[in-house]
Amino acid sequence: MSRFLSASLIITLLASSAFAGGIGRIATPDEVAAWDIDIRPDGLGLPEGSGTVADGEGIFEDQCAACHGDFGEGVGRWPVLAGGFDTLTSDRPIKTVGSFWPYLSTVWDYINRAMPFGDAQSLTPNEVYALTAYIMYLNEIVDDEDFELSKANFLDLPLGNEGNFYADDRETTEYPFFTDACMTDCKTSIEITKHASGKDVTPE
Repeated sequence: MSRFLSASLIITLLASSAFAGGIGRIATPDEVAAWDIDIRPDGLGLPEGSGTVADGEGIFEDQCAACHGDFGEGVGRWPVLAGGFDTLTSDRPIKTVGSFWPYLSTVWDYINRAMPFGDAQSLTPNEVYALTAYIMYLNEIVDDEDFELSKANFLDLPLGNEGNFYADDRETTEYPFFTDACMTDCKTSIEITKHASGKDVTPE
């Protein structure tokens, strides 16, 4: 038996042992819960809680304005969160929550998962609801500073660009095209004639 076959046999044995429970363990419910924090467009995964636009404004000033500006206009090269309406067909579209994002759940999920910068996942659900409400206010999706966002009314507030997004349909539109392609008069061999380094496109 060659060394290659011996290595293959060892890998197979190790894999079999792992599947048999010899390596690793089943994740605990708490470990699964720590990872399972995504929010779907239909609201699945949203926790209980609520927050008002007014509450969100204070939190935004303390936690977000340094990068995103007091009114979501962005500071320096940090992302702009508000405005940009009717710019998506221009040469320089401004992609904000109000002009581009498709689902409010994306806003809530991103704030909850990744913000504030440098201290991710430090916000309570109520604070995330309040910040989401304030960003909606900045984008004129709601116009009342007393508006309160909660799990109960979350789905009642669609974003303006939702209709321009569609479900991933590659399984039915692209997959058959690439798997059932009919090719004729193909080359019998492939010859490499140039390298990317010779074209000066590969970094040193």
